[in-house]
Amino acid sequence: MSRLDTLRSAIVQTLNNVPQIGRVHDRERSLADEAAQRALFVYDLPGGGQQLRGWWLRRTATEERSVNAAGRAMSVDTWTVHGYLAFDDAAATELVFDALIEDIRDAVRADPTFGGACASGPLTDDKRTDGVQVDGTGLVTFCGVRCHGVALQLRTWRYL
Repeated sequence: MSRLDTLRSAIVQTLNNVPQIGRVHDRERSLADEAAQRALFVYDLPGGGQQLRGWWLRRTATEERSVNAAGRAMSVDTWTVHGYLAFDDAAATELVFDALIEDIRDAVRADPTFGGACASGPLTDDKRTDGVQVDGTGLVTFCGVRCHGVALQLRTWRYL
C-alpha cells in the first residue's frame, strides 16, 4: 500500500468514526443501474427505516514543495469529500446534514494527522487554512433522489 493509499484509508476511517455518518466510500462510485448505485449509499437509521446518506473521497490536487536545501520534499494533497443526504422537510434534514458536517470538521480538528498518516500543517504558505473547509452546499439530485449535497475540502501534508 502506498503512503497515499494509507492516508486515504486513514481519512475514510476518520469519517467512519463520525456517529451516524452514513455510508463512506474511498472513491467515487458509479454504476450504470441507478437502483444498484442507490444501494451503495442507503443507510439504516438507528430508529428504523432507511435513508440515502453517503460520502465519497477524491484527491483533487497535489503540490510538491521543497522543504529545505538538503533536498527534502513535501507533498501537499487537497482532498474533496462529497456528501449527500436525502431531503425530508418534515424531518428537518438540512439541520441534520449541517450537524454531520460540523461533526466531520470536529473529527478532523481532533486528529489532523489522521493517526499519524500525515504530518501536521499547515506550512507557511498563501493558503493559511487548517481543517475542513465547506466549499459549497445545496440541493442536488443524487441517485434519482432530491438530496442535500456538500463538497468539503481539506489539505494534508506528507514528507516524501
